[in-house]
Amino acid sequence: MDGKRAGQSTPRSEGKSKSKRPLLVAVIGPTAVGKTKLAITIAKALKCEILNADSRQVYRGMPIGTAQPTHLERAAVPHHFVDFVEPDALYSAGQFESDAMAWLERRFANEKCAVLCGGSGLYIKAVLKGLDPVPADLTIRTQLNTRLEKEGLGSLVEELKKLDAHHAATMDTQNPQRVVRALEVCLSSGRPFSSFHTGTTSQRPFDTFVIGLKMERAELIDRINRRTDLMMEAGLKAEVEDLRPHWNANALQTVGYREWKGHFSGEWTEAQVAEEIKLRTRQFAKRQMTWFKKMEDVHWFYPNQIESITEALRVECEDRGWGAFQLTQNNGE
Repeated sequence: MDGKRAGQSTPRSEGKSKSKRPLLVAVIGPTAVGKTKLAITIAKALKCEILNADSRQVYRGMPIGTAQPTHLERAAVPHHFVDFVEPDALYSAGQFESDAMAWLERRFANEKCAVLCGGSGLYIKAVLKGLDPVPADLTIRTQLNTRLEKEGLGSLVEELKKLDAHHAATMDTQNPQRVVRALEVCLSSGRPFSSFHTGTTSQRPFDTFVIGLKMERAELIDRINRRTDLMMEAGLKAEVEDLRPHWNANALQTVGYREWKGHFSGEWTEAQVAEEIKLRTRQFAKRQMTWFKKMEDVHWFYPNQIESITEALRVECEDRGWGAFQLTQNNGE
């Protein structure tokens, strides 16, 4: 069975030996579910730092639309891999794997634990299991993003079906970033994107404990809607206007940004943009959960199950001889 029931952790084996390997605690789940809040709480309790695993939050100049950890949150616990890549720069999941593993190697040379937090399934997989190496070509990607704007997503999907029918049949063809990336690999390599997927798992020099956060659909939708309203009030429109010189960059072909094209062309009001962002964010959250539910060895909880989360981590820490463990819940969003 994939994952665990909410609040259920893996039982300890009789006579289990205390692991001397470092521990990476991962916090995963859909957007707006409360991952950052929990990750900070856990990192404080374990006296460690956070490795961010969000493919949108790596970019500079996009703090509002990507819901980057705030300056206060990053001051409370150091967050790595946030706000460090220019919007028009090439940064792939493969590069993230390389950078993240290098950071973990340095971290675990002297420390016993770290927290991995994010909603990008491919970034999470990159750290936990590794990715198959695939080529990247920024020139082709830029050309494809230009075509995306002029021709629409349907044209690119049809081309992908011709070049890699297998991948097109199994992927989310409503996600422009995924479609562009798959076509980029096909065109730059002359091979189907799916031919690079071997399914092998990389061995990691650390143990992992994966916490999945889930929420009733109605509650999550309400949180998504409220967060979108707060983004609009915080100045999302101005943020997008500042990014217009990078309009064709891959970083901007995502929820919270591409919806503004209709506004700047005079077709949509700001209110209509907000409603479209809410809709697409809800769709995005559903895709995230579809991905995460396929993962194995996930301990699923509702965000308010702090006592159950504490107990699961207490057992993990006790098995390692780390002593007492306690989470302190705060009331922030």
